Amino acid sequence: MIVLFLLALLWMVEGALSQLHYTVQEEQEHGTFVGNIAEDLGLDITKLSARRFQTVPNSRSPYLELNLETGVLYVNEKIDREQICKQNPPSCQLHLEVFLENPLELFRVEIEVLDINDNPPSFPEPDLTVEISESATPGTRFPLESAFDPDVGTNSLRTYEITPNSYFSLDVQTQGDGNRFAELVLDKPLDREQQAVHRYVLTAVDGGQPQQRTGTALLTIRVLDSNDNVPAFEQPVYTVSLPENSPPGTLVLQLNARDPDEGQNGEVIYSFSSHISARARELFGISPRTGRLEVSGELDYEESSVYQVYVQAKDLGPNAVPAHCKVLVRVLDANDNPPEISFSTVKEAVSEAASPGTVVALFSVSDRDSEENGQVQCELVQGDAPFRLKSSFKNYYTIVTEGPLDREQPGGDAYTLTVVARDMGEPALSTSKSIQVRVSDVNDNAPRFSQPLYQVYVSENNVPGAYIYAVSAADRDQGANAQLAYSILESQIQGMSVFTYVSINAENGFLYALRSFDYEQLKEFSFQVEARDAGEEPQPLAGNATVSIIVVDQNDNAPAIVSPLPGRNGTPAREVLPRSAEPGYLVSRVAAVDADDGENARLTYSIARGNEASLFRMDWRTGELRTARKVPAKRDPQRPFELVIEVRDHGQPPLSSTAAIQVVLVDSAVERQGGGGLGAGGGGGGGGAGGGAGGEHRPSRSGGETSLDLTLILIIALGSVSFIFLLAMIVLAVRCQKEKKLNIYTCLASDCCLGCCCCCPCCSRQARARKKKLSKSDIMLVQSSNVPSNPAQVPVEESGSFGSHHHNQNYCYQVCLTPESAKTDLMFLKPCSPSRSTDTEHNPCGAIVTGYTDQQPDIISNGSILSNETKHQRAELSYLVDRPRRVNSSAFQEADIVSSKDSGHGDSEQGDSDHDATNRGQSSARKRIC
Repeated sequence: MIVLFLLALLWMVEGALSQLHYTVQEEQEHGTFVGNIAEDLGLDITKLSARRFQTVPNSRSPYLELNLETGVLYVNEKIDREQICKQNPPSCQLHLEVFLENPLELFRVEIEVLDINDNPPSFPEPDLTVEISESATPGTRFPLESAFDPDVGTNSLRTYEITPNSYFSLDVQTQGDGNRFAELVLDKPLDREQQAVHRYVLTAVDGGQPQQRTGTALLTIRVLDSNDNVPAFEQPVYTVSLPENSPPGTLVLQLNARDPDEGQNGEVIYSFSSHISARARELFGISPRTGRLEVSGELDYEESSVYQVYVQAKDLGPNAVPAHCKVLVRVLDANDNPPEISFSTVKEAVSEAASPGTVVALFSVSDRDSEENGQVQCELVQGDAPFRLKSSFKNYYTIVTEGPLDREQPGGDAYTLTVVARDMGEPALSTSKSIQVRVSDVNDNAPRFSQPLYQVYVSENNVPGAYIYAVSAADRDQGANAQLAYSILESQIQGMSVFTYVSINAENGFLYALRSFDYEQLKEFSFQVEARDAGEEPQPLAGNATVSIIVVDQNDNAPAIVSPLPGRNGTPAREVLPRSAEPGYLVSRVAAVDADDGENARLTYSIARGNEASLFRMDWRTGELRTARKVPAKRDPQRPFELVIEVRDHGQPPLSSTAAIQVVLVDSAVERQGGGGLGAGGGGGGGGAGGGAGGEHRPSRSGGETSLDLTLILIIALGSVSFIFLLAMIVLAVRCQKEKKLNIYTCLASDCCLGCCCCCPCCSRQARARKKKLSKSDIMLVQSSNVPSNPAQVPVEESGSFGSHHHNQNYCYQVCLTPESAKTDLMFLKPCSPSRSTDTEHNPCGAIVTGYTDQQPDIISNGSILSNETKHQRAELSYLVDRPRRVNSSAFQEADIVSSKDSGHGDSEQGDSDHDATNRGQSSARKRIC
């Protein structure tokens, strides 16, 4: 039968620490219910597994089994109380410690094993023999061997019984420890001659209920012949105290029994009584002759604190009667057992985010010694580790955290904690045991790049997909918390996603270019890279860094020549060179641009070929092509100079571009302009005069516009076009349209004015330009389109008049400038056909002639129209002169003078003054040129 009860709930440790008490009778079958620990403690059975409900390893017993899922405690195998508690204490208990985690709760369970009367009393031997002298007087007592009953309490030995007789009776005595023994009392004198041997049954009876158990032995009493005196001890009971560490041979007691008889009847022999325990016989020895009682084995206080040694003394005489005494040996405890440390639970790892007071380990200490020798003090040797020791229940302790943990600190990933237990004995004994506490990582450190800003230099024209750099970040955490994934944060570069420019390897941070960079389009860009760890608790962390990609210029752009431009169909650009040109004469200016930067864009100009005669020289910095010496007189004018100009940059390797320039020799200024117009027109002098003249002027105008367009393109490429300039162009175009209407009214009526009107838009546009003082080198003579002769071969007399074959023609003179250079501009004559009618309405030229004395022609100088706006009206663009008058007009003479000057007759203001003085008398109506 099982008696279950809850003894006490002692106190709480770490939130829960209690004690339960159960009782169970011995000899119960397997599976016998002892108690429900979970129910008695009020635990939630459904959470036992989750909280790792288990028993402390060193408290487990093979006799009991605990169901960890239900909390039921039952008998695992039969319990023999007498086997478990060999010293037969009044109370025999089994101890069991159970605990739960999250949070840690420790419970102590005591199971008291109740005794049942399962053992009968038993004698050491089944036959007991007692020798009694016939001379023994009634009342003499003879101790008998005691029976032993391992049961306790009421089930233990209660009394002795003997077969009823007339000679002997039993007197049952109780010792100080509660044990009972019997003494045989002689009631009637013995007579050996009548009965030498007496046999009785000695019965030992326990107090079991409802049925008593008994043990018997055959008691044989031999009646001996008399020996008058028996040995006598000084006292019947001796008490001796010995330390448990007494070595073998240590004297316990010197016994001395006296016998007054003489001879062998007085010689005493000592020996152990027959009812001494077997363990006492092992631990102690006695000298038969001297009575010296000494230690013969190892005394252990923890095994037994008291031993009873029964000694008898008997003389050597016949019919000797032994004398008995008892030696009570008390074993004194010595500090011979060091404390024992037993860890019940140790956490494999404690989180670095654990709050102070978190339980790391639970352990117990014990000392088999007693009193001060068994009192234990514990301390934790941890150095600077943030842990402390906390006393829990009796000899139970917990190791808890004392402060915050940081795994990333040096030595913070694991701690070695040493527990030292020391008793209070003299000398003190100690025991130490160490445990390893690992600090588990939490994601508390964000990744950090090796530098906040990476400057990466990448050469342009790189291969798409090429590796350009590697960024690296480190995370002080470990495991998944330190596994980094690299990425690029979304941003815009020139209106496009950064993911179209670069990519990154998420595992190693390698950066790759997704396109070929062009320094001329993108010199530098930046973006942010992110390193994010794979931690989950409490959340993933990330770190950023900026990557600045600096594109390094490569010499990948050859110089582009923007001036002079080739002719139509790719023909070389043509330039004219007067045969009379002096050394240093500016033939052309080569202009080139290079989209590269630095040394890659620094240009050098040179003549690649065609200058074998060293007639020309090229300024390597400005690109100006000038004459190095005078043109040889024997040079055939039909053989132009074919020059190849090379423009080379200073990159590595250098790149170059070439332009072909055809320099044509002319003998005069008129031929120079005519030749230039022919070259620009794209052909040699085929076709009629009208077609040639018309083709000359239109390309000149178109060339100016083309040059302007190229200039605008260049300005756009350099990013410096402004809105103000465009607005000015719009205003200028509107005003030019108004001037065009006025010129059509005055010049459109006849063929002679057609040539004049061709230049009217040009002149009208230039009229809005800034004023400039006109020099005679800026005047051009343009021949009329209906002159049947070659316009490039207009004869000019030194006196200022034309040849006689022009008698029936009127000339319309237009003063214009070429758009290329003010120093190389010429004046051209444009003949005008005579009127077919004398009527003013049908002869516009005549209409103009009638008023030519009051009008002055517009003069184009360096692209600007100079007009006499201060004198009431603007001069007409052309005027007529009658050929039969030998062209005595002072305006024609001035034009002739200027033409002669530009043809090589003069090159200074002084020369102009001489020509003016010569023709001053021939001019009737002096025209002022502004």
